[in-house]
Amino acid sequence: MSNWIVKAASWHRASLMYKSTVLPQIRVQNGGPHGAGVLGIHLEGPFISKEKKGAHPENYLRTFESGAFQDLLAMYGSLDCVRIVTLAPEMKRSSEVIRELTKRGICVSLGHSVANLSQAEEAVGQGATFITHLFNAMLPFHHRDPGIVGLLTSDKIPPGQQVFYGMISDGIHTNPAALRIAHRAHPQGLILVTDAIPAMGLPPGRHTLGQLVVEVEGGNTYIAGTKTLSGSISTMDTCIRHFMDATACSLEIALEAASLHPAQLLNIEDQKGTLDYDTDADFVLLDERLHVRATYIAGEEVWRQSNFII
Repeated sequence: MSNWIVKAASWHRASLMYKSTVLPQIRVQNGGPHGAGVLGIHLEGPFISKEKKGAHPENYLRTFESGAFQDLLAMYGSLDCVRIVTLAPEMKRSSEVIRELTKRGICVSLGHSVANLSQAEEAVGQGATFITHLFNAMLPFHHRDPGIVGLLTSDKIPPGQQVFYGMISDGIHTNPAALRIAHRAHPQGLILVTDAIPAMGLPPGRHTLGQLVVEVEGGNTYIAGTKTLSGSISTMDTCIRHFMDATACSLEIALEAASLHPAQLLNIEDQKGTLDYDTDADFVLLDERLHVRATYIAGEEVWRQSNFII
């Protein structure tokens, strides 16, 4: 991995934790031998649906009150490093928030939501361009009202606007048939995401992440004492391999879903996501089984597997 977006979830006690402890520690920075570059922050919550909260603690969730966008600023403080905000579009006054975030160049994503299709389409009309982990933490597809999922084939997307959607292709969060349906319906908008949490790389057992206790078990991560999934512990190369197996797509299509499409969502495809002339030379070397063997940032090798020879 050469670049990533830091995800801040609703796991902290109060807005003070966001403003004074969490967000000030995150800086947009280039990658190098010290680690991957940070493109910004994805704020996933707390303005989300209680019915589809997933692993987000219910007592930390918030709604938009009379202040609307000011409520969001009161929670987060500065938005200087923020690139994506996930919210539930069915919330009252969410349209005002979507418009203001879009004006500031921040990507609005729909997720952890019970929105119907018309509410989702209205949000896209206000500027929303992304769907957070499609199929997960939203109403299931229904033939009379497909909900947020229906955006993949909606005929009410404004001209010139593209809707992208994240897919957790870890073999756990999304059935292979669902991966195929989404990919065949709207391949240009598909973005592979890990939805990884800090438990990635930790051994089986219980671990504390902020105010959340999770249990790693057999490649899954649950809220301790339940069978509620609390994010993923899969790496991106694992997600790419599973996506190719599930959809029988080409290597090029799978790699674009993990690189070019995210760059297009963030409007940074002139720098990231390709190896065109004058773009940042951030790339990885993969073996024939798509395992990462070396990582390059700005054209310089920053990591190589010890036994890998070019």
